[in-house]
Amino acid sequence: MPTPRTDLQAPTESFQQQFHRRWSSLRDPHVRALAWLLDAPDLLDARAPRWDGRIASLGALSEMDITWLQALDKNPRELYLLINAQPSARLGRYAEKLLTFYLQHTGRLIAHNVQVRNGPNETIGEFDFLVRDGQDDAGPCVVHWEFATKFYLLESHRDQIQADAFVGPNLADSLGAKMNKIMQQQLMLSAHPAAAQYLTQAVTRAQALVKGWLFYRESTEVATVPAALGISAQHCRGFWCEMSALQAGDGDRYLVLPRLEWLAPARAAAGKTLSGAQLREAVQLLFNETLAPVMIAVCDVEGDAALERRRGFLVPDDWRGKAAQRVQQAVVQI
Repeated sequence: MPTPRTDLQAPTESFQQQFHRRWSSLRDPHVRALAWLLDAPDLLDARAPRWDGRIASLGALSEMDITWLQALDKNPRELYLLINAQPSARLGRYAEKLLTFYLQHTGRLIAHNVQVRNGPNETIGEFDFLVRDGQDDAGPCVVHWEFATKFYLLESHRDQIQADAFVGPNLADSLGAKMNKIMQQQLMLSAHPAAAQYLTQAVTRAQALVKGWLFYRESTEVATVPAALGISAQHCRGFWCEMSALQAGDGDRYLVLPRLEWLAPARAAAGKTLSGAQLREAVQLLFNETLAPVMIAVCDVEGDAALERRRGFLVPDDWRGKAAQRVQQAVVQI
């Protein structure tokens, strides 16, 4: 059994506090989402043996990047043009547009969303991103990035946490299943004979770039995660619980976060926040429409602004049982 990795416990200062301090000048929601995408900790540890060097990282932002984001916040027209082209309610698609915009700005983007077909009727796969990354003796290196922005809730009654115990809010996905698909299928695309016709230069390496948040049950939010899972020690984290278990503080204010606002820590007008009673009413209305977990932000109000202090999913009463069943099915398949 791997030795538990205590450095994966929650840091003393939350990511939200760090983000609000670092990006206090940003007001535009899309620019704030882009800043999160570029500056947030990776979800996975690129140095972990589990990944065999196949995890990409954007690295630290340069001073030029920071200055660019600040200027973009004052005039985000070009970013809006890209976001509003072929609008989509899919969070993954939105994140792809943000990353595309940045890679275009830096001149690293070669192509994105390149479908590989084997004849007119068979689609083999798709290159999420082809980017320039470094140089070797043959010239600029071409890297295939498989990009994912994921949100997983840890449901585990076991002493040994497994990757499949991190499940998506809709229970259709898990961290283990997603990474197995990326590593065993999607990153192999450039090796397929049909891919050559879509590449102007051979792919030097294929890697996964994964951002996101992990959520831990409210009563045990500080969870120890085995190092063998390859999760970054600094990953963004939150809580999850049933509505009845929400630990509301006196005077707490809340926001219900729509899916396309799940990336960056929330900032909103103070007047848009909800009291605890208003939150319960709003979430119950959503549960009446669909039994899907609801993302909320617990906020501090500073003047006329509400800033996210922590975030979490409120889940229907039967969600935990369904999640445990989903995890057990994954364990049986292993």
